[in-house]
Amino acid sequence: MSRLRQPPLVTGISPNEGIPWTKVTIRGENLGTGPTDLLGLTICGHNCLLTAEWISASKIVCRVGRAENDRGDIIVTTKSGGRGTSTVSFKLLKPEKIGILDQSAVWVEEMSYYDVRTDRSKGAPPLSLRPANPLGIEIQTGKFPQKDLEALFPGMSADFTSENFSAAWYLIENHSSTSFEQLKGAVAHLKRQANKKSEGSLAYVKGGLSTFFEAQDALSGASNTADTLFQEVLGRKDKADSTRNALNVLQRFKFLFNLPLNIERNIQKGDYDVVINDYEKAKSLFGKTEVQVFKKYYAEVEMRIEALRELLLDKLLETPSTLHDQKRYIRYLSDLHAPGDPAWQCIGAQHRWILQLMAHCREGCLPDLRGSPGLHGAALELDGDSRPSVLGHLGQTASLKRGSSSQPGRDDTWRDRTPHRVAFVEKLTKLVLSQLPNFWKLWVSYVTGSLFSETAEKSGHIERSKNVRQRQNDFKKMTQEVVHCLVRLARGALLPLSTAGAGGRQLGGGETKAELSGQWLAHAIQTLRLTYESLTALEIPNELLQAIQDLTLDLRVRCVVVTLQQAAEEIKRLPEKEDWVVDSEGLTSLPCQFERCVVHTLQSLRGVLECKPGEASVFQEPRTREEVCQLSTNIVQIFIHCLEQLSTKPDADVDTTHLSTDVSSPDLFGSIHEDFTLTSEQRLLIVLSNCCYLERHTFRNIAEHFEKHNFQGIEKITQVSMASLKELDQRLFESYIELKADPIVGSLEPGIYAGYFDWKDCLPPTGVRNYLKEAVVSIIAVHAEVFAVSKELVPRVLCRVVEAVSEELSRLVQCASSFSRNGALQARLEICALRDTVAAHLTPESRSSFKQALEALPQLSSGADANPSPQRRSCHLWTTELASSQTADVTESPQDSSAPAIPEPAHLLCAERPRAKLPTPRRRQGPGFPSLQRPREPGGLVFPGAVSRGWSCVCVSCAVPEIQWVTEQVGGGGNRCPQLHRPGCRA
Repeated sequence: MSRLRQPPLVTGISPNEGIPWTKVTIRGENLGTGPTDLLGLTICGHNCLLTAEWISASKIVCRVGRAENDRGDIIVTTKSGGRGTSTVSFKLLKPEKIGILDQSAVWVEEMSYYDVRTDRSKGAPPLSLRPANPLGIEIQTGKFPQKDLEALFPGMSADFTSENFSAAWYLIENHSSTSFEQLKGAVAHLKRQANKKSEGSLAYVKGGLSTFFEAQDALSGASNTADTLFQEVLGRKDKADSTRNALNVLQRFKFLFNLPLNIERNIQKGDYDVVINDYEKAKSLFGKTEVQVFKKYYAEVEMRIEALRELLLDKLLETPSTLHDQKRYIRYLSDLHAPGDPAWQCIGAQHRWILQLMAHCREGCLPDLRGSPGLHGAALELDGDSRPSVLGHLGQTASLKRGSSSQPGRDDTWRDRTPHRVAFVEKLTKLVLSQLPNFWKLWVSYVTGSLFSETAEKSGHIERSKNVRQRQNDFKKMTQEVVHCLVRLARGALLPLSTAGAGGRQLGGGETKAELSGQWLAHAIQTLRLTYESLTALEIPNELLQAIQDLTLDLRVRCVVVTLQQAAEEIKRLPEKEDWVVDSEGLTSLPCQFERCVVHTLQSLRGVLECKPGEASVFQEPRTREEVCQLSTNIVQIFIHCLEQLSTKPDADVDTTHLSTDVSSPDLFGSIHEDFTLTSEQRLLIVLSNCCYLERHTFRNIAEHFEKHNFQGIEKITQVSMASLKELDQRLFESYIELKADPIVGSLEPGIYAGYFDWKDCLPPTGVRNYLKEAVVSIIAVHAEVFAVSKELVPRVLCRVVEAVSEELSRLVQCASSFSRNGALQARLEICALRDTVAAHLTPESRSSFKQALEALPQLSSGADANPSPQRRSCHLWTTELASSQTADVTESPQDSSAPAIPEPAHLLCAERPRAKLPTPRRRQGPGFPSLQRPREPGGLVFPGAVSRGWSCVCVSCAVPEIQWVTEQVGGGGNRCPQLHRPGCRA
């Protein structure tokens, strides 16, 4: 990408030379658009950006830094123009060294300017002072560059006080223009100065020699006089020391004589520290004395100290006691050099105390665990059945998604009633957490030696180290015994069925055979987890706490199993809550209730299935995985069995008193609002619709939730569930087809041969006969019934019904011995009419049946006889096809003359004899029903009866119904439709 501006160009700098930190002004072109555009500024290779001040695009002010090069370019770098160039350069001068006595216009940093070794401030003798101008002639500097002189005299210096002093460098630098004669005079001056200094020093020494000797004599006399004066004082000092020592001895005796009484007084006050200090002092003074009096009194002291040791040991082993008091007593006994190991005795006593407390806790809770029969029964009911119902909980929070009413929740008093076994475990763990940490800390202090005083630690460190190594295994066994006792008691209370033999009965687990509910097991798991975390925080080794982890794992497995079993029991009661209210998708609330029940069960197991640090997975054992998989599968199969029970329940057992009568709900079964009863066919349809929804949505959602909660064997659960569901669906479907198809199929043969009809001797056809129309009306009724529940079931059901009807019709045609010409024409007319009517629901099997039926008929030599006679009484059966371009709303007036044109009739002639009166239907309209076609000529009677989205019209002359294939619900009432007098009808 090309830059927008030219690179910076430096054309001038003022001044063009100077020492470091000289302020310069840089001028040029394209020096940046602003302070933020300036990226770099180097002078003689040194970055001066920190001191740069951007003035304008042609001016920058900065200070020169300490650069290595004495001459270099000025390079400006900007963001907009990049790295620039320079047409000028800057010369960097070395700063001139300013002497101590030289005048300077600026402040000189002395610490970095002068050599600390040679220029440090200290007093110098007069002989060491050197003049600033040793030659005595004028100094002329600045003639030669310092850099050239350093290159000419490498490693040398012009400082005449330096070890590497070079006279030539000094003369070139300071006297380069001095004449030879002047240098000779300078040498003579230098010699005179040297002689003058030597003579002055010698004269100074000679003049002060007598004074020196006098001072020496005075000092010697002073020393002798001092010795004489202080001889008596020193003697008195020795005498005072002897007296003082005697008084100290007397004081010691007084301390020893009063010590037994003081020890008793301090013990009564509880000032054990004072007693120990006095004892240590007496022991150091009189512990090894040979004086009989001292031995007697010291023995009294030892006797009282022994009594104090026994008192402190009793207090140490007394329970309960705080950790602070235990440490204090152990330290006292250590200071008193008590025999044995008081700290270990305290550890053992604390261990026995914890076990005793756990035993008392068990004994105190054992009556509650056993309990009276009434109380025990109530507790068992609370543990087993009083768990809050999953569906009751869901009913309180929200209504069911698919239109079912909210179910009232159960009483919440169970929350205030904790089972005795759970309360016992909580009390037990609380007891252990209050005692075991102090027990562990006491052991840690014993191992580290912080229980003992410094003197005792120094004296008994080696022996105590041996004791720790020997007793480490003993303490490990103590801790394991406490943990195992806790686990044993908790297992007996929470898992009574897993506690073997009399041990479980002793712990309170053998008397209660009832299982805790999954909710209380989860609560107990949380309690044990908190206990394990608290003990782990004390840095107790995991191997000592492994028993708690094992119990937690067993409880987690049992909780999962019990929760799934309880979910299965909940699902068994789901059919009692079926309200048979169908929504717009053809579903009741049952699938939604089942899914919510399973989801709520899995959510309640989320914390149980989650693996805390150090915990193993619930599904690590193959047996557990298999059992959980079987229970999960059992839940689904139980629900499938519930569906089957609902579908096969007798009509009298179906409770429909709670059905919704909301006028906004679809009129699904025609007569539901009249008598509120469901037929077996309607229940089969509803269950079939629920099965379809379960297969498409519910089971997939449940599988996702199982996978989300890390369940194992999800594929197996899904496969078994789908297989059971498909098996039930197929059975129910076959039952429904049998109920609906068999009457239609059974009516074909009697209808065909009604009135002694014979294929070999029949009249010329005037239209399809009644049996076929009744069969079509029955198929339409099936269509309406199925569509009212679930439009997705319509193709599946009607295709099977059409297959059965076509197969039976084909069989009847093939069974006919022979056909006359009129008979063949009549049969072909009826077969084609039925085939064209159900064309939307034909399958390869039904097409094959129709084809076989047509092939069984004799071929007509001419189509002349197939045409209707104009002189016969007949009316045309008009059939219309649903097309969006030829539709009219059912609510339009029959006299509407602007209706679309009527399609041409199919010229199907009706029979001469009167037809049976059709049931009085009613018109139905509502959302989901498309616009319908109907004739526009006035005169006929129209009613939407037993058809799906369509109309049945009856000829006013011969009462032949006209079937128009659309889909509409059975209803009541009638209206006048356009005139149905057709050409050829003898009205």
